Amino acid sequence: MHGNESAENYLETILVLSQRLPVVRSVDVATELDFKKSSVSVAMKKLRESGHIVVSPEGYITLTESGKKIADCIYERHTLLSSWLTRLGVDPKVAAEDACRIEHVISAESFEAIKKHIK
Repeated sequence: MHGNESAENYLETILVLSQRLPVVRSVDVATELDFKKSSVSVAMKKLRESGHIVVSPEGYITLTESGKKIADCIYERHTLLSSWLTRLGVDPKVAAEDACRIEHVISAESFEAIKKHIK
């Protein structure tokens, strides 16, 4: 599943925002990630062309089935790794930052082993 780390981060951000906001727009993604709107616009175009998101005429972003699958996977990795590192005594901010890096490179096999060990 490992694709582009940037794309995975955008999809995860859209998922998280969709849980908090009634609708998600590019400006919301830009604000959340502290990125320029122009950078987010380019990324949204790529995600739309790859079939991971749909953008309505009003500018509302929705994850497609493939986009949601990737976002769910990355979000699960992030939350589990972040909480695990925190329980090990890592500062929560550091744990979240490290989890964000690890979530993109860890193999499915290693993640499943960690998940099994934790639970």
